[in-house]
Amino acid sequence: MGPNNRTMQRLLLALGSWPFPAVITLCGGPIRYDPVSQQVIEEPLTKICGQRQAARRHLRQTFSQAGCDDQHLSQQPVKGSELSNLIFVLPGSTNRDVIVEAHFDHVPAGDGVVDNWAGAALLPSIYEALKSEPRRHTYIFIGFTDEERGEVGSHYYARTMTAEQVAATDATVNMGTLGLAPTEIWSSHSDNKLIAALGLVASLMKLPVRAVNVDQIGSSDSVQFSERKIPSITIHSLTQEAWDARIIHTSKDRISAIHLGDYYRTYRLVSAYAAYLDRFSIATREKVP
Repeated sequence: MGPNNRTMQRLLLALGSWPFPAVITLCGGPIRYDPVSQQVIEEPLTKICGQRQAARRHLRQTFSQAGCDDQHLSQQPVKGSELSNLIFVLPGSTNRDVIVEAHFDHVPAGDGVVDNWAGAALLPSIYEALKSEPRRHTYIFIGFTDEERGEVGSHYYARTMTAEQVAATDATVNMGTLGLAPTEIWSSHSDNKLIAALGLVASLMKLPVRAVNVDQIGSSDSVQFSERKIPSITIHSLTQEAWDARIIHTSKDRISAIHLGDYYRTYRLVSAYAAYLDRFSIATREKVP
């Protein structure tokens, strides 16, 4: 006798090939999201890395293909930058927002696939995972320009947010240097409530996550939001071994450095986490009306 349906679902989801919406069951009700396959996640890593203009085109094209129309797709010119920030919006039913962001630029050395095309390339696929269900929060996906020049794009975006926009934003999820190892949290750059929420989702999904601070490498785009008192979390995979090997900001930053299984598990976790954040206002711990 073969495995029962529930066992088969768990097996297929673990393999990254389950084609139907995934569900996390909580006491407050199910959290639904619809992850894409591992093949879809891996494809842009091999095709786009190392090409900044191609990365921007890919983000625009994939969001458009996912159903993000021109009304919800925009560019934000950034003072002092050649390229604009890219902004994609998935509307919700309330006036509360969640920002999911990553920078798409990289240093000249290497292909920049780890830092940070691996982060930026997940933005359209997280949009895909969330769009199949009505959401209370509006999700704002941002590809930031010129992070490598001192978080220029994120600094400009955060500083131009109105007081009303700041007050409406319950969380900012920053993604960088993914795929070197299982999912990690830069806890010194992250809000404690958001850390606890990610830990809960990871536990329910039986996926690994740990806190690894990498303050020695500098800063991240999330700092700009934290400075405006917006709860933020930075998700990465930079281990001490990877740091010792000097992968980022060197010619070793190539597709061969990515552990594709870890990368896909991070995608699944962040997608489920983003769906979970829709359940509560992290800033107030109150249910969204």
